[in-house]
Amino acid sequence: MPDRARWSYIEKELHSDVGNGLNKALGALEIENTILEGVVSHIDFNKTVGKTRVPDQKLRDLIRHFGKYRLRNEDFEFPDLLGAAYEYLIRHFADSAGKKGGEFYTPRDVARLMARLLKPQTGMRIYDPCVGSGGMLILSKEYVEERRSNAKNLRLYGQEANGGVWAICKMNMILHGIADADIENDDTLANPLHIEGGELMRFDRVISNPPFSQNYSRKGLKFEERFSYGFCLENGKKGDLMFVQHMLAVLRPQGRMATVMPHGVLFRGRVEKEIRQGFIEDDLLEAVIGLPPNLFYGTGIPACILVMRGSKDAKPESRRGKVLFINADAEYQAGRAQNFLKPEHIEKIVSTFEAFVDVPGYAAVVTKEQLAANDYNCNIRRYVDNSPPPEPHDVRAHLLGGIPKAEVEAKQEPFMAHGFDTKAVFVERNQDYFDFLSMLSERNQIKELVETHPGIVEQEKKLKNAFVEWWEAHENRLLKLPGTKDVMEIRNDFLTSFTEALRPIKIL
Repeated sequence: MPDRARWSYIEKELHSDVGNGLNKALGALEIENTILEGVVSHIDFNKTVGKTRVPDQKLRDLIRHFGKYRLRNEDFEFPDLLGAAYEYLIRHFADSAGKKGGEFYTPRDVARLMARLLKPQTGMRIYDPCVGSGGMLILSKEYVEERRSNAKNLRLYGQEANGGVWAICKMNMILHGIADADIENDDTLANPLHIEGGELMRFDRVISNPPFSQNYSRKGLKFEERFSYGFCLENGKKGDLMFVQHMLAVLRPQGRMATVMPHGVLFRGRVEKEIRQGFIEDDLLEAVIGLPPNLFYGTGIPACILVMRGSKDAKPESRRGKVLFINADAEYQAGRAQNFLKPEHIEKIVSTFEAFVDVPGYAAVVTKEQLAANDYNCNIRRYVDNSPPPEPHDVRAHLLGGIPKAEVEAKQEPFMAHGFDTKAVFVERNQDYFDFLSMLSERNQIKELVETHPGIVEQEKKLKNAFVEWWEAHENRLLKLPGTKDVMEIRNDFLTSFTEALRPIKIL
């Protein structure tokens, strides 16, 4: 840390020509720290907009503002607070940047979902060829840490075409304590820069959200052998499946990859169909996951996630020759400007992917033969229709009254889980229909009856008692946390013990 870049010097000595002094401080920092090369020197506190620039007084106010508190890791509630704060600013910058925000920021909930699908492990190489601000790599590292594994020997790699975004990514890595991340700056399709022994470097996990439908030129492309399944020249030179082929080319045979893609790659024809066919025939495609609309900055269209393997032998034997389709486009929380995935939505997708089974209206396991019969069209709704079933209508009941016994029977599972006896509200009319009890003459009486039903009251009491017992057994671990600092162990214990304590009550 050179003297002219130290905060003590900046606070005491910079009173005139402050912008120039700050520029020199940043330059000195970059000269002394190779990790900052190209990251901060482009920042100009003397930048002129129109005919004016920020006056010395405002820059002094900025310095005084940041001089109020000491900002060292030991002063923070948790060690990664600076990284979390920087990511918070990136997110809000993306929010205000509109369409441009999607060029460098993938929503955290989507990145977390993809990390959980890939399950990175300690000691692995993890790569993002369109790294943006680096969120996917950071969440991959957090995934390993959350499972109490050693994240220090993870090797993180990324490449970004935009120089300004590359600088943001580098700073994001530094502030998250990832000083050794290998982040390169150039166009990944044209000139991949992660080379080992004259060949493309190979990775255990590849995770990415490439720009949708980006134009590219075949002229000057390096390592053309990456694109063995074909070049997308007929469809306006769009690079979607070119990015997918690059990711497969740098994936180790036992590796896994997950990438966000527009839905068009699932059904477009010509060369893109031939590329899809190649993926499926070689048994590399493991899952296609349809996401809700308006999750990403800059586009309201729904996207999907492709989960793929480095070779067919990397697939578990029970999954070979099959592709899992998940239609999760109706599972989201609506936001003011963007929709987002809640933890339960992520959990449902991940647990379905891990089970790899049919779920009516949500997921379907489809064989290679079925895909071939459909001309390799991977449109998700072709295999999983999540349209809600039609509301049952009993014309006789509409005309003559009565509640169909078949409709009551269809709801027996939740009735039983809540301890509710249907005899408390229904009386038999005949072999096919119930009537409401004669004492129930108004709709609002049903609500009161349900809330005071002895079975429901007893079940809710059991649930509350189970929670209280669980909390009393675990509360002390939280109270000791400032001393033990064992956040991840407590987190894992709470996740499992909470559901184990409450699930037997069957209300959840």
